[in-house]
Amino acid sequence: MSHKILVVEDDAATAAYIVKGMTEAGFTVDQADNGRDGLFLASDGSYGAIILDRMMPAMDGMAMLKALRAASIETPVIFLSALGTPEDRVEGLTSGSDDYLTKPFAFAELLARVQLLLRKAGGNAAVVTSLRYDDLDMDLLARRVKRAGKAIDLQPREFRLLEFFLRHPDQVVTRTMLLEGVWDYHFDPGTNVIDVHISRLRRKLDDVSDQPLLHTVRGMGYRLGLDG
Repeated sequence: MSHKILVVEDDAATAAYIVKGMTEAGFTVDQADNGRDGLFLASDGSYGAIILDRMMPAMDGMAMLKALRAASIETPVIFLSALGTPEDRVEGLTSGSDDYLTKPFAFAELLARVQLLLRKAGGNAAVVTSLRYDDLDMDLLARRVKRAGKAIDLQPREFRLLEFFLRHPDQVVTRTMLLEGVWDYHFDPGTNVIDVHISRLRRKLDDVSDQPLLHTVRGMGYRLGLDG
């Protein structure tokens, strides 16, 4: 059974190394380069495990973890950190993490630790196979989408884009979140790639219903919701 992993790491090379390895090991991987965006992604509790860098901009790993636990999100977390003293390890483990691995690390060890966390949590983890919002249904296994009972034909990127919105309903989703969560970019390439895909997806959703679902939030991003 494949699990969904969140990698929160501000070093681009390290993040790419982890994402590549985890993807090749059969995991679906989302990523963020700071704790604030990581917290946003993790807040729905849908991940099997979180690989979390300790020192990051915007919000560090310790603050992100404390915010997750305060919100009763019990997703297993493994800290990655260059801080490797016994005191650092103890602080990380007692703050609510499930494991602590120091940098530099061997990917094989990280993978083994993540797999162990998933096995431990497996008895309590609910596997999400479908997503729904109002009259919109997404079957994650069959890769099918219907609205008001009518099938909607989506390209792979459009499907991934809609899945991202369905996992964050009624929330403003920024361009940065979409670039990182759907396109795996850690920078804005300066193209209109998001606008083009949003426009196509919106048109397909609206073709089968008079109720708009995908809205532009001026100056902020986009939102999946019933009202503009």
